[in-house]
Amino acid sequence: MFAASLVLSLATLAQTPLQAPRDLEGIVFVDRNANGVRETGEIGLEGATVSDQHQVVRTGADGGFRIARSTGPGTVFVTVPDGYRIVGSFWRPVDGGPLVFAVAPAATAAEFHFVHASDTHISEATRSRTQLLKAAVDSIKPAFVIITGDLIRDALRVPEGEASGYYQLFQEETAKFSAPVYTAPGNHEIFGIERHRSLVSPAHPLYARGMYRKYRGPDYYSFNFGGIHFVALNTADIDDLWYYGHVDSAQVAWLKRDLETVPLTTPVITFNHIPFFTSVETVNGYMDGPPAPTAITVRGKTSFRHSVSNATEILALLAGRPYPLALGGHMHVRESLFFAGLSTRFHQSAAVVGPSESGGLELPSGVTVYRVKAGRIDDGTFVRLP
Repeated sequence: MFAASLVLSLATLAQTPLQAPRDLEGIVFVDRNANGVRETGEIGLEGATVSDQHQVVRTGADGGFRIARSTGPGTVFVTVPDGYRIVGSFWRPVDGGPLVFAVAPAATAAEFHFVHASDTHISEATRSRTQLLKAAVDSIKPAFVIITGDLIRDALRVPEGEASGYYQLFQEETAKFSAPVYTAPGNHEIFGIERHRSLVSPAHPLYARGMYRKYRGPDYYSFNFGGIHFVALNTADIDDLWYYGHVDSAQVAWLKRDLETVPLTTPVITFNHIPFFTSVETVNGYMDGPPAPTAITVRGKTSFRHSVSNATEILALLAGRPYPLALGGHMHVRESLFFAGLSTRFHQSAAVVGPSESGGLELPSGVTVYRVKAGRIDDGTFVRLP
Protein backbone atom coordinates (compact mmCIF):
# COMPACT_ATOMS: atom_id res chain seq x y z
CA MET A 1 0.00 0.00 0.00
CA PHE A 2 2.76 2.43 0.94
CA ALA A 3 4.72 1.71 -2.24
CA ALA A 4 1.64 2.21 -4.43
CA SER A 5 0.83 5.52 -2.71
CA LEU A 6 4.40 6.69 -3.16
CA VAL A 7 4.35 5.88 -6.87
CA LEU A 8 1.08 7.78 -7.23
CA SER A 9 2.41 10.81 -5.39
CA LEU A 10 5.59 10.91 -7.47
CA ALA A 11 3.61 10.59 -10.69
CA THR A 12 1.37 13.47 -9.61
CA LEU A 13 4.32 15.67 -8.72
CA ALA A 14 5.92 14.98 -12.09
CA GLN A 15 2.88 16.52 -13.80
CA THR A 16 2.39 19.30 -11.24
CA PRO A 17 5.62 21.34 -11.01
CA LEU A 18 5.96 22.77 -7.51
CA GLN A 19 7.61 25.97 -6.38
CA ALA A 20 10.79 25.97 -4.32
CA PRO A 21 9.83 26.22 -0.63
CA ARG A 22 9.11 29.81 0.35
CA ASP A 23 7.08 31.70 2.93
CA LEU A 24 4.00 33.43 1.56
CA GLU A 25 2.37 36.31 3.39
CA GLY A 26 -0.63 38.45 2.58
CA ILE A 27 -3.89 39.88 3.82
CA VAL A 28 -7.65 39.62 3.32
CA PHE A 29 -9.42 42.91 4.03
CA VAL A 30 -12.99 44.19 4.06
CA ASP A 31 -13.35 46.51 1.09
CA ARG A 32 -16.37 48.53 2.16
CA ASN A 33 -16.58 50.63 -1.00
CA ALA A 34 -15.67 47.65 -3.24
CA ASN A 35 -13.03 49.54 -5.22
CA GLY A 36 -10.31 46.90 -4.76
CA VAL A 37 -7.97 49.26 -2.92
CA ARG A 38 -7.36 49.15 0.82
CA GLU A 39 -8.08 52.56 2.28
CA THR A 40 -7.97 54.11 5.74
CA GLY A 41 -10.43 52.45 8.08
CA GLU A 42 -10.81 49.25 6.04
CA ILE A 43 -10.00 46.44 8.44
CA GLY A 44 -8.58 42.97 7.90
CA LEU A 45 -10.97 40.01 7.90
CA GLU A 46 -10.29 37.50 10.66
CA GLY A 47 -10.89 33.79 10.13
CA ALA A 48 -10.91 33.72 6.31
CA THR A 49 -9.45 30.56 4.76
CA VAL A 50 -6.48 30.86 2.39
CA SER A 51 -4.70 28.04 0.54
CA ASP A 52 -1.80 27.38 -1.85
CA GLN A 53 -3.54 24.15 -2.97
CA HIS A 54 -1.51 22.26 -0.37
CA GLN A 55 -1.69 24.04 2.96
CA VAL A 56 -4.87 25.61 4.31
CA VAL A 57 -4.55 28.49 6.81
CA ARG A 58 -6.81 31.05 8.45
CA THR A 59 -6.29 34.77 8.64
CA GLY A 60 -5.47 36.33 12.01
CA ALA A 61 -7.19 39.16 13.83
CA ASP A 62 -5.60 41.68 11.45
CA GLY A 63 -6.62 39.73 8.34
CA GLY A 64 -3.06 38.64 7.71
CA PHE A 65 -2.00 35.13 6.75
CA ARG A 66 1.25 33.23 6.40
CA ILE A 67 1.86 30.00 4.53
CA ALA A 68 5.20 28.70 5.80
CA ARG A 69 7.52 27.06 3.26
CA SER A 70 4.86 26.82 0.60
CA THR A 71 5.50 24.25 -2.11
CA GLY A 72 2.22 24.73 -3.93
CA PRO A 73 1.94 24.78 -7.72
CA GLY A 74 1.99 28.55 -8.01
CA THR A 75 -1.37 30.02 -6.99
CA VAL A 76 -2.89 31.21 -3.73
CA PHE A 77 -6.63 31.61 -3.28
CA VAL A 78 -9.09 32.75 -0.64
CA THR A 79 -12.20 30.71 0.14
CA VAL A 80 -14.71 33.55 0.26
CA PRO A 81 -16.78 33.24 3.45
CA ASP A 82 -20.54 33.66 3.67
CA GLY A 83 -21.58 37.26 4.12
CA TYR A 84 -18.92 38.52 1.70
CA ARG A 85 -18.19 38.60 -2.00
CA ILE A 86 -14.82 38.78 -3.68
CA VAL A 87 -13.75 42.06 -5.28
CA GLY A 88 -11.62 41.22 -8.31
CA SER A 89 -10.08 37.76 -8.47
CA PHE A 90 -10.26 35.14 -5.70
CA TRP A 91 -6.76 33.89 -6.63
CA ARG A 92 -3.30 35.32 -7.17
CA PRO A 93 -0.24 33.89 -8.92
CA VAL A 94 2.78 33.37 -6.70
CA ASP A 95 5.08 35.59 -8.72
CA GLY A 96 6.35 38.07 -6.17
CA GLY A 97 3.33 40.37 -6.39
CA PRO A 98 1.24 41.35 -3.34
CA LEU A 99 -1.06 38.63 -2.02
CA VAL A 100 -3.87 41.01 -1.11
CA PHE A 101 -7.52 39.95 -1.37
CA ALA A 102 -10.44 42.35 -1.13
CA VAL A 103 -13.87 41.16 -0.01
CA ALA A 104 -16.97 43.33 0.24
CA PRO A 105 -19.88 42.78 2.65
CA ALA A 106 -22.82 40.95 1.05
CA ALA A 107 -26.09 39.74 2.51
CA THR A 108 -26.17 36.00 3.21
CA ALA A 109 -28.66 34.48 0.81
CA ALA A 110 -31.14 32.08 2.41
CA GLU A 111 -32.71 31.55 -1.01
CA PHE A 112 -30.90 31.69 -4.35
CA HIS A 113 -30.41 29.84 -7.63
CA PHE A 114 -27.37 28.98 -9.73
CA VAL A 115 -26.66 27.58 -13.19
CA HIS A 116 -24.70 24.41 -13.90
CA ALA A 117 -23.27 24.28 -17.43
CA SER A 118 -20.54 22.18 -19.02
CA ASP A 119 -18.55 21.43 -22.16
CA THR A 120 -18.51 24.77 -23.94
CA HIS A 121 -15.58 23.56 -26.12
CA ILE A 122 -15.09 27.12 -27.29
CA SER A 123 -13.40 27.98 -30.58
CA GLU A 124 -14.09 30.61 -33.22
CA ALA A 125 -16.44 28.14 -34.88
CA THR A 126 -18.43 27.55 -31.67
CA ARG A 127 -18.16 30.96 -30.00
CA SER A 128 -21.87 31.53 -30.63
CA ARG A 129 -22.74 28.60 -28.32
CA THR A 130 -21.03 30.28 -25.36
CA GLN A 131 -22.85 33.48 -26.33
CA LEU A 132 -26.12 31.50 -26.13
CA LEU A 133 -25.10 30.45 -22.63
CA LYS A 134 -24.52 34.11 -21.72
CA ALA A 135 -27.95 35.03 -23.04
CA ALA A 136 -29.52 32.29 -20.93
CA VAL A 137 -27.62 33.51 -17.85
CA ASP A 138 -28.78 37.08 -18.52
CA SER A 139 -32.36 35.83 -18.57
CA ILE A 140 -32.12 33.44 -15.58
CA LYS A 141 -30.20 35.94 -13.40
CA PRO A 142 -28.46 33.36 -11.17
CA ALA A 143 -26.23 34.16 -8.22
CA PHE A 144 -23.38 32.51 -10.15
CA VAL A 145 -22.57 30.03 -12.92
CA ILE A 146 -20.60 26.79 -12.60
CA ILE A 147 -19.00 25.37 -15.76
CA THR A 148 -17.65 21.87 -15.24
CA GLY A 149 -14.83 21.65 -17.74
CA ASP A 150 -13.99 21.14 -21.38
CA LEU A 151 -14.12 24.89 -21.56
CA ILE A 152 -12.06 25.02 -24.76
CA ARG A 153 -11.97 23.07 -28.00
CA ASP A 154 -8.65 21.40 -27.19
CA ALA A 155 -5.27 21.76 -25.52
CA LEU A 156 -4.40 18.07 -25.35
CA ARG A 157 -3.00 17.61 -28.81
CA VAL A 158 -2.25 21.05 -30.25
CA PRO A 159 0.70 23.47 -30.00
CA GLU A 160 0.86 26.36 -27.54
CA GLY A 161 -0.38 29.07 -29.89
CA GLU A 162 -3.57 27.25 -30.75
CA ALA A 163 -4.32 26.17 -27.18
CA SER A 164 -3.65 29.67 -25.79
CA GLY A 165 -5.94 31.16 -28.43
CA TYR A 166 -8.83 28.99 -27.21
CA TYR A 167 -8.16 29.94 -23.58
CA GLN A 168 -8.05 33.63 -24.47
CA LEU A 169 -11.35 33.27 -26.33
CA PHE A 170 -12.97 31.64 -23.28
CA GLN A 171 -11.65 34.43 -21.03
CA GLU A 172 -12.97 37.07 -23.42
CA GLU A 173 -16.47 35.62 -23.64
CA THR A 174 -16.97 34.74 -19.96
CA ALA A 175 -15.79 38.22 -18.93
CA LYS A 176 -19.05 39.47 -20.49
CA PHE A 177 -21.27 37.34 -18.24
CA SER A 178 -23.63 39.12 -15.87
CA ALA A 179 -22.91 36.66 -13.02
CA PRO A 180 -19.67 35.29 -11.54
CA VAL A 181 -18.35 32.22 -13.38
CA TYR A 182 -16.65 29.37 -11.48
CA THR A 183 -14.92 26.66 -13.50
CA ALA A 184 -13.31 23.27 -13.04
CA PRO A 185 -10.87 21.88 -15.62
CA GLY A 186 -11.72 19.13 -18.05
CA ASN A 187 -9.55 16.80 -20.07
CA HIS A 188 -9.47 19.25 -22.99
CA GLU A 189 -7.81 21.85 -20.76
CA ILE A 190 -4.72 19.62 -20.21
CA PHE A 191 -1.99 21.14 -22.36
CA GLY A 192 0.16 19.10 -24.69
CA ILE A 193 0.18 15.67 -23.06
CA GLU A 194 -0.63 13.85 -26.30
CA ARG A 195 2.93 14.68 -27.28
CA HIS A 196 2.92 12.61 -30.47
CA ARG A 197 0.33 15.12 -31.78
CA SER A 198 1.08 18.36 -29.91
CA LEU A 199 4.90 18.07 -30.17
CA VAL A 200 5.04 19.83 -26.79
CA SER A 201 7.88 18.97 -24.39
CA PRO A 202 7.07 17.94 -20.80
CA ALA A 203 9.61 20.62 -19.83
CA HIS A 204 7.31 23.36 -21.20
CA PRO A 205 6.32 25.63 -18.26
CA LEU A 206 2.62 25.38 -19.19
CA TYR A 207 2.64 21.62 -19.81
CA ALA A 208 -0.29 19.59 -18.46
CA ARG A 209 -2.06 21.64 -15.75
CA GLY A 210 0.11 24.74 -16.13
CA MET A 211 -1.89 26.40 -18.89
CA TYR A 212 -5.19 26.10 -17.01
CA ARG A 213 -3.57 27.64 -13.94
CA LYS A 214 -2.17 30.51 -15.99
CA TYR A 215 -5.59 31.51 -17.27
CA ARG A 216 -8.07 30.21 -14.67
CA GLY A 217 -6.02 29.93 -11.47
CA PRO A 218 -6.24 26.97 -9.07
CA ASP A 219 -7.54 23.77 -10.63
CA TYR A 220 -9.14 22.82 -7.30
CA TYR A 221 -10.50 25.24 -4.71
CA SER A 222 -13.57 26.10 -2.64
CA PHE A 223 -15.98 28.93 -1.93
CA ASN A 224 -19.02 29.53 0.28
CA PHE A 225 -22.40 30.89 -0.66
CA GLY A 226 -25.81 30.85 1.00
CA GLY A 227 -24.74 28.51 3.78
CA ILE A 228 -23.27 25.94 1.35
CA HIS A 229 -19.63 24.98 0.85
CA PHE A 230 -18.83 24.52 -2.87
CA VAL A 231 -15.73 22.51 -3.81
CA ALA A 232 -14.20 22.44 -7.30
CA LEU A 233 -12.15 19.32 -8.02
CA ASN A 234 -9.84 18.37 -10.87
CA THR A 235 -10.89 14.85 -11.86
CA ALA A 236 -8.91 14.76 -15.13
CA ASP A 237 -5.70 13.07 -14.01
CA ILE A 238 -2.76 12.17 -16.26
CA ASP A 239 -0.88 8.98 -17.04
CA ASP A 240 1.91 9.77 -19.52
CA LEU A 241 0.11 10.55 -22.81
CA TRP A 242 -3.43 9.99 -21.55
CA TYR A 243 -6.04 11.51 -19.27
CA TYR A 244 -8.35 9.47 -17.05
CA GLY A 245 -10.85 9.97 -14.24
CA HIS A 246 -9.06 10.18 -10.91
CA VAL A 247 -8.47 12.60 -8.00
CA ASP A 248 -4.74 12.70 -7.29
CA SER A 249 -3.21 12.23 -3.85
CA ALA A 250 -2.11 15.87 -3.41
CA GLN A 251 -5.68 16.97 -4.04
CA VAL A 252 -7.13 14.39 -1.64
CA ALA A 253 -4.80 15.70 1.09
CA TRP A 254 -5.89 19.29 0.34
CA LEU A 255 -9.58 18.32 0.45
CA LYS A 256 -9.15 16.83 3.92
CA ARG A 257 -7.61 20.09 5.15
CA ASP A 258 -10.24 22.22 3.43
CA LEU A 259 -13.12 20.26 4.97
CA GLU A 260 -11.57 20.60 8.44
CA THR A 261 -12.33 24.34 8.22
CA VAL A 262 -16.03 23.71 7.54
CA PRO A 263 -18.62 22.90 10.25
CA LEU A 264 -19.93 19.35 10.03
CA THR A 265 -23.48 20.66 9.60
CA THR A 266 -22.67 22.74 6.49
CA PRO A 267 -23.94 21.20 3.22
CA VAL A 268 -21.25 20.52 0.61
CA ILE A 269 -21.62 20.52 -3.19
CA THR A 270 -18.75 19.27 -5.34
CA PHE A 271 -18.29 20.09 -9.01
CA ASN A 272 -15.83 18.61 -11.49
CA HIS A 273 -15.55 17.43 -15.08
CA ILE A 274 -15.15 13.65 -15.28
CA PRO A 275 -18.05 12.40 -13.14
CA PHE A 276 -17.83 10.18 -10.07
CA PHE A 277 -20.38 7.80 -11.57
CA THR A 278 -22.20 7.63 -14.91
CA SER A 279 -24.56 5.36 -16.81
CA VAL A 280 -23.77 6.92 -20.17
CA GLU A 281 -20.91 4.51 -20.87
CA THR A 282 -23.38 1.61 -20.93
CA VAL A 283 -25.51 3.53 -23.44
CA ASN A 284 -22.50 4.35 -25.64
CA GLY A 285 -21.16 0.80 -25.49
CA TYR A 286 -17.63 -0.41 -24.87
CA MET A 287 -14.89 1.12 -27.02
CA ASP A 288 -11.33 -0.18 -27.42
CA GLY A 289 -10.07 2.28 -29.98
CA PRO A 290 -9.07 5.94 -30.12
CA PRO A 291 -9.56 8.74 -29.36
CA ALA A 292 -10.77 7.84 -25.86
CA PRO A 293 -11.23 4.12 -25.09
CA THR A 294 -13.58 3.05 -22.31
CA ALA A 295 -10.90 1.51 -20.07
CA ILE A 296 -7.36 2.44 -19.08
CA THR A 297 -4.65 0.57 -17.18
CA VAL A 298 -2.57 2.73 -14.84
CA ARG A 299 0.23 1.12 -12.82
CA GLY A 300 -1.22 -2.33 -13.37
CA LYS A 301 -4.80 -1.46 -12.41
CA THR A 302 -7.52 -1.28 -15.06
CA SER A 303 -10.47 1.05 -14.51
CA PHE A 304 -13.14 2.91 -16.44
CA ARG A 305 -11.51 5.94 -18.02
CA HIS A 306 -14.55 8.23 -18.07
CA SER A 307 -15.54 8.06 -14.42
CA VAL A 308 -13.49 8.71 -11.28
CA SER A 309 -11.63 5.54 -10.32
CA ASN A 310 -11.28 6.57 -6.65
CA ALA A 311 -14.73 8.13 -6.25
CA THR A 312 -15.41 6.13 -3.09
CA GLU A 313 -12.32 7.67 -1.48
CA ILE A 314 -13.80 11.13 -2.00
CA LEU A 315 -17.20 10.03 -0.72
CA ALA A 316 -15.53 8.63 2.42
CA LEU A 317 -13.98 12.04 3.14
CA LEU A 318 -17.46 13.57 3.05
CA ALA A 319 -19.15 10.88 5.16
CA GLY A 320 -21.06 12.32 8.10
CA ARG A 321 -21.62 15.65 6.35
CA PRO A 322 -24.67 16.83 4.41
CA TYR A 323 -23.55 16.15 0.82
CA PRO A 324 -26.65 16.56 -1.32
CA LEU A 325 -25.19 17.09 -4.78
CA ALA A 326 -22.18 16.08 -6.90
CA LEU A 327 -22.05 17.88 -10.24
CA GLY A 328 -20.15 16.64 -13.30
CA GLY A 329 -19.86 17.04 -17.04
CA HIS A 330 -17.88 15.22 -19.73
CA MET A 331 -20.70 12.95 -20.92
CA HIS A 332 -22.52 15.70 -22.93
CA VAL A 333 -25.92 14.66 -21.53
CA ARG A 334 -28.14 15.74 -18.67
CA GLU A 335 -27.94 12.75 -16.33
CA SER A 336 -29.33 12.19 -12.81
CA LEU A 337 -28.26 9.26 -10.65
CA PHE A 338 -29.51 8.39 -7.18
CA PHE A 339 -28.55 5.33 -5.15
CA ALA A 340 -30.61 4.02 -2.23
CA GLY A 341 -28.57 4.39 0.94
CA LEU A 342 -26.72 7.48 -0.30
CA SER A 343 -28.03 10.99 0.25
CA THR A 344 -25.88 12.36 -2.58
CA ARG A 345 -27.38 12.89 -6.03
CA PHE A 346 -24.95 12.60 -8.95
CA HIS A 347 -25.91 14.96 -11.77
CA GLN A 348 -24.16 15.57 -15.10
CA SER A 349 -24.85 18.56 -17.33
CA ALA A 350 -25.57 18.51 -21.05
CA ALA A 351 -23.04 20.12 -23.40
CA VAL A 352 -23.29 23.82 -24.19
CA VAL A 353 -21.43 23.24 -27.47
CA GLY A 354 -24.45 21.51 -28.97
CA PRO A 355 -26.75 18.47 -28.97
CA SER A 356 -25.09 15.07 -28.70
CA GLU A 357 -25.71 11.52 -29.79
CA SER A 358 -25.39 8.75 -27.23
CA GLY A 359 -25.99 5.16 -28.26
CA GLY A 360 -28.17 6.32 -31.14
CA LEU A 361 -30.18 8.68 -28.93
CA GLU A 362 -30.36 12.36 -29.89
CA LEU A 363 -29.92 14.39 -26.70
CA PRO A 364 -30.31 18.16 -26.42
CA SER A 365 -27.91 20.90 -25.44
CA GLY A 366 -28.75 22.84 -22.30
CA VAL A 367 -28.00 23.86 -18.74
CA THR A 368 -29.52 23.06 -15.36
CA VAL A 369 -30.84 25.66 -12.91
CA TYR A 370 -30.73 24.69 -9.23
CA ARG A 371 -32.78 26.47 -6.60
CA VAL A 372 -31.62 26.58 -3.01
CA LYS A 373 -33.83 27.46 -0.08
CA ALA A 374 -32.77 27.24 3.56
CA GLY A 375 -29.92 24.90 2.66
CA ARG A 376 -32.07 22.53 0.59
CA ILE A 377 -31.18 22.05 -3.08
CA ASP A 378 -33.85 20.98 -5.56
CA ASP A 379 -33.35 18.47 -8.38
CA GLY A 380 -32.72 21.19 -10.92
CA THR A 381 -34.65 22.41 -13.95
CA PHE A 382 -33.26 21.64 -17.39
CA VAL A 383 -33.17 24.65 -19.73
CA ARG A 384 -32.65 23.71 -23.36
CA LEU A 385 -30.28 25.75 -25.50
CA PRO A 386 -31.42 26.05 -29.14
